[in-house]
Amino acid sequence: MAKWRICFCTSDLRFFEFFSRLAKRSRTFSPVSIVKPFPALLPDANRASEICELPYDVMSTPEAKQMAEGRPSSFLHVSRPEIDLPEGTATNDPSVYAKARENFDRLIAEGALRRDGQAHFYLYRQIMGEHTQLGLVAVASCAEYDANTIRKHEFTRPDKEDDRVAHLEVLDAQTGPVFLTYSADAELDALFERVASGEPDVDFTAPDGVRHTSWTIAAGEDTAFVESRFDGITNLYIADGHHRSAAASRVNQSRSGAGTSDLFLTVIFPHDQMQILAYNRAVKDLNGLSIDEFRTALGQAFEIEPSGQAKPTGKHEIGLYLDGAWSTLRPKPDTIDPDDAIKQLDVSILQDHALAPVLGIDDPRRSKRVAFVGGIRGTGELEKLVDGGEFACAFSMYPTSIEDLMTIANGGGIMPPKSTWFEPKLRDGMFSHQIV
Repeated sequence: MAKWRICFCTSDLRFFEFFSRLAKRSRTFSPVSIVKPFPALLPDANRASEICELPYDVMSTPEAKQMAEGRPSSFLHVSRPEIDLPEGTATNDPSVYAKARENFDRLIAEGALRRDGQAHFYLYRQIMGEHTQLGLVAVASCAEYDANTIRKHEFTRPDKEDDRVAHLEVLDAQTGPVFLTYSADAELDALFERVASGEPDVDFTAPDGVRHTSWTIAAGEDTAFVESRFDGITNLYIADGHHRSAAASRVNQSRSGAGTSDLFLTVIFPHDQMQILAYNRAVKDLNGLSIDEFRTALGQAFEIEPSGQAKPTGKHEIGLYLDGAWSTLRPKPDTIDPDDAIKQLDVSILQDHALAPVLGIDDPRRSKRVAFVGGIRGTGELEKLVDGGEFACAFSMYPTSIEDLMTIANGGGIMPPKSTWFEPKLRDGMFSHQIV
């Protein structure tokens, strides 16, 4: 094992910190989480509410077009640029990415977006109802993503990954941050709260009621402290943004690390501030079964209670909306594998004991017969889908815990598709990372 002997001939604290970090890495050979400050592209504070938008992938093209109507500074002109092209233009048409760059350059030229004069860490706080989360805006290492020091828990779809690669390549910038989490650290919490007690750079409440506030970590000693604390954090975890992080890695490989392509844009929240909502399911048909036959088949694996209760109250409860009424499904003991963290998830139990064997949905990732409905839409959306006749039944889920996510990611496991829905969503346009 490597040993270091270091002599200091200077009182400069920066040299001490540098060699201490280097020695620690060489001595232990254990992974650490590298996060770095960067000169972010930031929104004009007076226009931030007009610029910053929900992520590109939580809305359809018609919804994006309606949201951006009459709002030329909306970041949707960058993240969903097909709204400025003739109707019917494919979202992966080269003209779409060219329009994204055109609109991006226009926002910069008009001063809607400005580049910070030096590299900083930033803080980003979101308040949604009673929930508050305060995270660090930084760039993380593509090499750590590739080495799985930054843990993943989902597969990516090639088409969505290709789309993000093309968007990033044309813009020479990452405009949608990857949502990361880490095991909470009390000393980082204290520093972040202190900085966030000061005057913010940006502060606005979006139309959905979520408040978005940001600060710059300006003091050099605070920046050094943040880096040193993350040196002691073994892993980061992707909460949301698997396609964005995969795209950043691919672009970095194609550019051989040129510019700052070896880093990718993130907002990193402590795990105990994360809010996960349910990710519900609706199914088009009963696979040829009558309602009574369907209930009988479900009864092989579940206790069924006609509860009238739409939302599960705890783990291992699943709501079923069928024939205009809610029931509660409770998996029988032999359906829960005590030795497999993935199989213990309610989304896995539903898939393995209802969707696949009863409804014939073996591959929910590709099946057109199942729809995934984010918990932000509520159980009323499930009732609407079924009562409208487009779907035969719906399932409301209890949210997956962040602890389950981290456990599965640490074991190298992959969660079933659409296991988690994180809220609130990070706003595109709050921070961008230029990679040239």
